[in-house]
Amino acid sequence: MRIAYLTGEYPRATDTFIQREVMALRDKGVEVQTFSVRRTGDEHIVGPEQKAERDRTYYILPVNPAFLLLAHLTLLLSSPTRYLSALKLAWTTRQPGLKGNFYQLFYFLEAGILAYEIRNRQIQHLHNHLSDSSCTVAMLAAALGGFTYSFTLHGPYIFFEPYRWRLDRKIERALFVGCISHFCRSQAMIFTPMEKWDRLHIIHCGVNPDLFDPVDSNTPGQQLLYVGRLAANKGLPILLQSIASLQSSHPEITLTVVGDGEERAILEQMSLQLGLQKRVKFVGYKSQAEVRQYLQQTEIFVLPSFAEGIPVVLMEAMAARVPVVATQIAGVSELVEDGISGYLIPPGDPISLAKRIEILLDDCQLRSRFGASGRLKIEQEFNLNQEVERLYCVMSSALQGKIEPIRPKIQDCQKEFKTTAT
Repeated sequence: MRIAYLTGEYPRATDTFIQREVMALRDKGVEVQTFSVRRTGDEHIVGPEQKAERDRTYYILPVNPAFLLLAHLTLLLSSPTRYLSALKLAWTTRQPGLKGNFYQLFYFLEAGILAYEIRNRQIQHLHNHLSDSSCTVAMLAAALGGFTYSFTLHGPYIFFEPYRWRLDRKIERALFVGCISHFCRSQAMIFTPMEKWDRLHIIHCGVNPDLFDPVDSNTPGQQLLYVGRLAANKGLPILLQSIASLQSSHPEITLTVVGDGEERAILEQMSLQLGLQKRVKFVGYKSQAEVRQYLQQTEIFVLPSFAEGIPVVLMEAMAARVPVVATQIAGVSELVEDGISGYLIPPGDPISLAKRIEILLDDCQLRSRFGASGRLKIEQEFNLNQEVERLYCVMSSALQGKIEPIRPKIQDCQKEFKTTAT
């Protein structure tokens, strides 16, 4: 199988789950060629994995005007009817307003370059991650090039503006949609006719448990860890308030913040105002190997988000047997079982967050029990290799016109891989 992968910007330090998925497919014999609308900035190249992927990725922007003209003329002359049909699709799915018209024009032009490249490389199928602008480009490229496309639906942002991004048409025209959780699939079902629900499949993002060494839970609990973007939806001010309330009873408590983003300056200033300058350390983006090292040095992983899909960083912490405290939103409860592998708290509640952190700080046996349960959950339901096998099973079956269950059995997918390899 020869397929293309598209995102708006690849490979970002925050989207390591996409990179892992691509590499796992390649390890299983699938030829995956990566495409991206924009070239990734150097701030995202935090490890050898990102550098290798950036070097082998085709970037649509910046555009060479002569090549742009060649691509669109070739597509127009090879099939005028298809080209005009794609142009009509672009017009009917545009965002409202003059600005929306201009953006759609740019997406259509970018889609022509992508379609031209995919046809020239004789790629069978295009798969897109994330459902906003890059998925618009993918949908239009498939219409221009006459090939199939699919996408992985994550959330949460796409569910804030589903009509602006025409999620309904994207699902309607896709060969299949990979939904990262039951919650995500239920949101997609709102915009999908009942007779087409069978093309919405649950395929988790995942991690490789073998990469994560177990954390020693018998040490005194003092070290907290957060990994992720420094953005408003992540709820970090709630975490800082919780730590401020705990510092008198736990004078050795510290928090390491791995990640970067538009809220960093605000959060650093807030930590100073709360008197946490010696307790909170902002270390910026780190490589995948460095994140695993930070997990080895922590007792509790905390993610106080207001909006999420199913965070891969929670999977990584649980794979390392680190107990987690997270908010009960979206599909998080499908990963973290409250009182079994971690604690789930109401979003935006610093008092509940502080109480749960304190319980774990004071009870190493509970941390050990939560850590073991979390590791088992990852091995059984969020194992990268198993989820990639499901993705391959759904994709290959869809390309052959077959319909798989919404979550195929892993044994059937393994048979499919072996048959293909043979």
